Amino acid sequence: AAFYQQKTLGHVEAGLRTWNKYSPFPEEMNRQLTGVLADMHFSPTIQAKENLLAEGKDPATIFVTGNTAIDALKTTVQKDYHHPILENLGENRLILMTAHRRENLGEPMQGMFEAVREIVESRPDVELVYPMHLNPAVREKATKILGNHERIHLIEPLDAIDFHNFLRKAYLVFTDSGGVQEEAPGMGVPVLVLRDTTERPEGIEAGTLKLVGTKKKTLIEVALNLLDNKEQHDKMAKAANPYGDGFAASRILAAIKNRFNETARPDDFIS
Repeated sequence: AAFYQQKTLGHVEAGLRTWNKYSPFPEEMNRQLTGVLADMHFSPTIQAKENLLAEGKDPATIFVTGNTAIDALKTTVQKDYHHPILENLGENRLILMTAHRRENLGEPMQGMFEAVREIVESRPDVELVYPMHLNPAVREKATKILGNHERIHLIEPLDAIDFHNFLRKAYLVFTDSGGVQEEAPGMGVPVLVLRDTTERPEGIEAGTLKLVGTKKKTLIEVALNLLDNKEQHDKMAKAANPYGDGFAASRILAAIKNRFNETARPDDFIS
């Protein structure tokens, strides 16, 4: 719509790439196509900026801002948040999981869910919360494999406030989502990425993420190592979050003002 009306278009979270048009699907191509149309590119990281430069984007149009998802944590996480599942945890450790990607449907997802159940069953002080995606294929498989276990909680999807407060209480995160890879490190929670590719390699380099794929054996081995080895867990938990410092929106606003010659160009975010 902005293109057809010849209006200035800014792209938030610009420059994320896997270079595989089917993974993540359809986000990878949505991002690449938006990048072609955009006049201003608000990249969350230096790496994202480098991706845009490799595509021939004008450096003057690229601003490294950090990610607005990290900004949101300042308003969504509540010290006095209450939920029955969290209140009944006691000393147990919480694994929070999201799983919904189209490319993981079928055999990959079955292997993931089987691994997760085995992990929970093997450690009596571990509980899993899985806000189930609304896709019937996901729900059917989740209920079949993960259902009927007292320490596995299959619940309805959570809004941002609820999810972020569950995230704050988590010991580990399993996810095939995108944004969770950025949000969890902001609260010191190690992330196992249930995908074969990620458009957020900065987290792997920083040590906040591990790309484990969907193989049952690999997920079990890596997860149990983090559950059993506090040093390894804490190393990931204390790694610096490369995705933002909570001031992305301010940098984006300054960049927009700079576009219209109202202010100087803002400094890039550097993690």
